[in-house]
Amino acid sequence: MSDNPNANNQRNNNRPKRGGAPGGQRRGGASNNPSPLNVPNASMSRGAAVRAQKRSQADAQKIANQYAAANMQPERRANFIDDSPRLKIIGLGGMDGGGSKNMILVEYMDDAVVIDCGNDLGVDLPGINYGIADIAYLETIRHKLRAYIITHGHLDHIGGLPHIVPRVPAPIYGSRFTIGMTEKVFENFGLPMPEGFELKTIIMNEETHERLKVGPFFVELVRVTHSIPGSTCVVLDTPVGRIINTGDFRLDPNPLDHERSDTDRLTQLGDEGVLLLMSDSTTSERPGRTPSESTIEPTFVDLFSRAPGRIFVAVFSSNINRIQMLVNAATHHGRKIAMDGRSMMSTLEVAVKLGMIRIPKGTFVPIANVASMRDEEIVVVCTGSQGEPSSALQRMASGDHKYIKLKGQDTVVLSSTPIPESGNDKAIGDMVDDLMKKQVHVYRHATRDIDGCGPLHVSGHASLEEYGDMIDMTRPKFFLPIYGAYRSKKYHIEEAVRRGVPRANSLNIDNGQVVAFTPDKMEVIGEVPHGTTLVDQTGAIVNNIVVKDRVLMAEEGLVAVVLTVDKRTGNLLTSPDIISRGYIYMRDNEELMNGLRGELRRAVAQRFKRVDLDRFKAELKDHVTHYLFEQTQRSPIVIPVVNVISAKGEGKSGQQQQQGSGGQQEIKPVEEQVIDQQERFQRMREKLLGQDARVD
Repeated sequence: MSDNPNANNQRNNNRPKRGGAPGGQRRGGASNNPSPLNVPNASMSRGAAVRAQKRSQADAQKIANQYAAANMQPERRANFIDDSPRLKIIGLGGMDGGGSKNMILVEYMDDAVVIDCGNDLGVDLPGINYGIADIAYLETIRHKLRAYIITHGHLDHIGGLPHIVPRVPAPIYGSRFTIGMTEKVFENFGLPMPEGFELKTIIMNEETHERLKVGPFFVELVRVTHSIPGSTCVVLDTPVGRIINTGDFRLDPNPLDHERSDTDRLTQLGDEGVLLLMSDSTTSERPGRTPSESTIEPTFVDLFSRAPGRIFVAVFSSNINRIQMLVNAATHHGRKIAMDGRSMMSTLEVAVKLGMIRIPKGTFVPIANVASMRDEEIVVVCTGSQGEPSSALQRMASGDHKYIKLKGQDTVVLSSTPIPESGNDKAIGDMVDDLMKKQVHVYRHATRDIDGCGPLHVSGHASLEEYGDMIDMTRPKFFLPIYGAYRSKKYHIEEAVRRGVPRANSLNIDNGQVVAFTPDKMEVIGEVPHGTTLVDQTGAIVNNIVVKDRVLMAEEGLVAVVLTVDKRTGNLLTSPDIISRGYIYMRDNEELMNGLRGELRRAVAQRFKRVDLDRFKAELKDHVTHYLFEQTQRSPIVIPVVNVISAKGEGKSGQQQQQGSGGQQEIKPVEEQVIDQQERFQRMREKLLGQDARVD
């Protein structure tokens, strides 16, 4: 849950142990003093419990703040005002981690464009699906925005579009395949678009070096190789000078589709003069050059020839070249192909529609037919190369797939490696364990020498020598490494310096920093609001406060106490009702629960009639928190519910209910009222907690 795997242990080690603090306050009898309740025979001060609770809340807030929204930093809003005729580059996302929720704003006077608009699928928070860049600043300059320009169709570059474009509309520019993937993302988006919103897309031809005017800018796309078709550099000619954003790239000399990077055009642009190069830095720590995608195809042909039964291959759903290799190898060995995985089917649909993949007639069969086919005549190409929980291969490995039950003669090929900075290693390892427990033959790129096969994966990103080639071709005056962790960008800057870029002309910037350019100068001039907006499985936005509470509940649990009190006498009408979720199992802790009930009875007798209801509930919450921490060294979330019943049957929970108007009402005996209230509480708990309440 935490970015520090030892954070929980460190927090627990810092807490005072039971009996380790000085005596604290003792019970002395009823007092008119309005101070909170005292804990009898407490071996630990109330301050220790309060400090422990604050530490728990601070830890949860720290975790949630890794993805804090921009509106949590209002003091920064005045730091970015600048109306001078300078070109401004602002990374709203993509300047940290492994490069995610990539989004760069280019602003000049009264005009602006956004390059890429992605999401972050690596957010590890309860109930959160992904994060997108917070656009608090973009909304303040919405009148300036002229376009979204997209480098390629991966979700970390287009996944934020359906959330952000309807709020700040502008046409979306990109290559043919990128626009196809963008339209598919909007089509598959689970929430309705705002009334009156119309998606506007503009396809650009990267082959002809087409240039389009957008406000005061001229836009051109230049083809580069990556792990998805239609990948491009964005060339933006501005009033201050030419800037190039490489997007994600590698310089593959022999791609399967023969669509090599347009190095001639990049060199020509360098000859004409480049003010600024913004270059992908994801894998700048890797020396040398990235192997060509074509080196993998012989491995597939070899494995298909010696696999004894069915073959399952997990690949990235967007890697159309690799899927084409699998189609080629399958048809070569007379096997049919079944596809599985929603993202893969969506991407394949776009590729087939645009003619970017060649599939012989009769090659594909439905996944439901696999069980009835002979083992040696089928290949299943599926999602799950990263061990994603709901992916096709993960469901097969766990035995939960609707149509596939793995068996001993099956062969599984993972044509991938863990995505950098994603933390997927454990998920992949657990999935491989499950596969091997089923006696399945598993081939992985990392263990290819042990497994006796050739390479199964090549990266979609350049290695350090190729990053250097991009610098040599474009020969920029200024250099900004983008889309990578700080250390990766630092290595990239060192390579730029070796290639002749003055160190003073390079910057390693963070999200939100504003970099201003004139033809002869680059400087950081301020910072704009920035952060992360969190999105759940439905596509809805989740507030940071909700995330903090989820983290607290996940780590500490929750305890609810329900008291039913006679309004006139101030006495409890029933035994205190206690609900525990994620804290302790109550049936195994009867002594603790009985002690807590005793404390609740004393709290009602000592304080209920002396303070107003809101004050009583606040004191009760603190008292229960103190008692539980003193007993268990843990600080769960405590929710007090106080139901007040009068002799005339009027009830209130937290505040007095309104009197009914007119008519004489039949008044039930108090005993029946209590039974009715308890039944209502039971129904309420079942609804809120989704299961029968554990009460005793």
